[in-house]
Amino acid sequence: MKVILLERVEKLGTIGDVVSVKDGFARNFLLPRSKALRATSANQKVFEAQRAQIEARNAENRAQAEKSGEKLDGSQYVLIRQAGESGQLYGSVAARDVAEAVNAEGGKIGRDQVMLNLPIKTLGVHEVKIRLHAEVVVTVTVNVARSQDEAERQARGENVIASQFDEERAAAMEQAQDLFEGGAGQAMNEVPLEEA
Repeated sequence: MKVILLERVEKLGTIGDVVSVKDGFARNFLLPRSKALRATSANQKVFEAQRAQIEARNAENRAQAEKSGEKLDGSQYVLIRQAGESGQLYGSVAARDVAEAVNAEGGKIGRDQVMLNLPIKTLGVHEVKIRLHAEVVVTVTVNVARSQDEAERQARGENVIASQFDEERAAAMEQAQDLFEGGAGQAMNEVPLEEA
């Protein structure tokens, strides 16, 4: 199906382009969301008559998105989740969770604006892109941790999982050293002089 784009659509084109798309994509996405018109001669005439208004409306929407994007760009959000010893989350962080965190801090985005190819499944600091407009994309930082203390340590750049393993290894070495120095293992080898 051929359609006339009413706004910029990623990987398709810009305002006024006549592109060929699959029927389902046009009927289920582009046409209901007023992103395109069917490419008929009547619609072509209507588009040309309203082109200035459509471009002005798009410029206004882009300006609003850029304004709200200035507040969001570079902001950080902490999500507390349960995770295993290796840092693997018991669940995952999806686009909905990121959108809820942003909206809780005063932003206004929908989960369809969060660009996550795959859900986040590990602890750590993750960069997430948010598309506010077809031409405006901002990046926010999502800090996934098991506790607020751990989130603060991750924000400073510490690898919490590696430091946890280092602490456990150091504690095990110290415990083994205490056992060795405390006499465990020496009792069988040493016999007191009085008994000999």
